[in-house]
Amino acid sequence: MRLIQFIDAAGRRRVGTLSEDGQQINAIQGVSTTYALAMAAIEARHTLAEEISRRGTALIRESYTSLLAGLRIMVPLDHENPAHCLVTGTGLTHLGSAATRDKMHLDQSGMETMTDSMRMFRWGLDGGQPAPGTAGAQPEWFYKGDGGILVAPGHPIPYPDFSEDAGEEPEIVGLYVIGHDGRPHRLGFAIGNEFSDHVMERKNYLYLAHSKLRFCSFGPELLVGKMPADIQGTSRIIRDGKPIWEKPFLSGENNMSHTLENLEYHHFKYTQFLRPGSVHVHFFGTATLSFADGIRTQPGDEFEIHAPKFGAPLRNPIHPAPTPYAPGETIQL
Repeated sequence: MRLIQFIDAAGRRRVGTLSEDGQQINAIQGVSTTYALAMAAIEARHTLAEEISRRGTALIRESYTSLLAGLRIMVPLDHENPAHCLVTGTGLTHLGSAATRDKMHLDQSGMETMTDSMRMFRWGLDGGQPAPGTAGAQPEWFYKGDGGILVAPGHPIPYPDFSEDAGEEPEIVGLYVIGHDGRPHRLGFAIGNEFSDHVMERKNYLYLAHSKLRFCSFGPELLVGKMPADIQGTSRIIRDGKPIWEKPFLSGENNMSHTLENLEYHHFKYTQFLRPGSVHVHFFGTATLSFADGIRTQPGDEFEIHAPKFGAPLRNPIHPAPTPYAPGETIQL
């Protein structure tokens, strides 16, 4: 089952399911957001499928294609108060991700025999797939922002004027809500663009925290249920209507050095991430970056990330945005 959030012809926010061929939308009755649907399911001790079946659906006359073209598709999970949505991620989780990261940093001096990135990746290889119910090696973890940094599919991703790079990261995103019992509930997964500043990160890996504080996008669809073990997709950059870079990417546990259970544990083990009613959007990492191939993006470039198991591609152009704060503008009270 695949869910979407959208704006209908009357300007109303809706949540719906897609037909298997991705052409028809069935709006879920009695709720206008994925969040409300999820919280109702948790309270009733239903699965999402059971809650949708109980509520029923109504066919929407507009096509999914027209909603995408009209930029009326939203990210498939959010919170009405952006402060209650936490956007985070883990890195060095995929087979090959350390080689990509190592290439970024070794090119600077060529002198290191083993970077800290490679050490952490090897910890994941050795201990990232523990027996079920046990904790394994910690992954790299980072914070991106709250729900205010989420950009809807098709809409431009802004990057600040102090950025040194504006680069894509094609990833799988885990989507969660915390129930009133304080326990995380996984709705499912989406494809995402964990947009970052790789030039800044390349200067020194301690700048990684800065490089991640950027807008991002995910969707357009939420795949309900378990994450596919083998995910194969394609990441592209389109400039002036033509692709300038294209590369396949892999995800899913068959292509990762950590299990999903281990990555979830090392996020939700922190009490502050178990606040009832909050939403978590968590990126699970990648091994594929255009930056590692020497690509430098330009304003107006469009990213396209497509994995057929997740439905329609995620597309977003990019554009620079002025920084609303300058040195010395802090107001003394």
